[in-house]
Amino acid sequence: MRERRRIVGEQGERLAAGYLQAKGYEIVERNYRTRRGEIDLIARRQRELVFVEVRTRTTNRFGTPAESVDGRKQKKLRELALAYLQQKGRTASSFRFDVIAITCPSGGDWNQAQILHIEHAF
Repeated sequence: MRERRRIVGEQGERLAAGYLQAKGYEIVERNYRTRRGEIDLIARRQRELVFVEVRTRTTNRFGTPAESVDGRKQKKLRELALAYLQQKGRTASSFRFDVIAITCPSGGDWNQAQILHIEHAF
């Protein structure tokens, strides 16, 4: 079960990165990790840095993918973004947090996946 979840998550992140690139974003980093957690994607569009949380599910039985980005997760992502900026010695005059919520049928037909991109999610 864990392996299947990992595979679904990785496929969702690949799909999200391709989606963003098609929309004119440059992927700066994938899976930025610290001891405290991970930022799925860090992208840039023009002069704005975008920290992206990707949530992928095969069913909405336990809520939609977007609903799973709760207050606790948002706080953690803010902390991770600050750590990223400090570690990389970057300053960003403009940045935001987006959520990409992907729902893929349990059969794994990624061509049928639904993508919801929430800009300025929090």
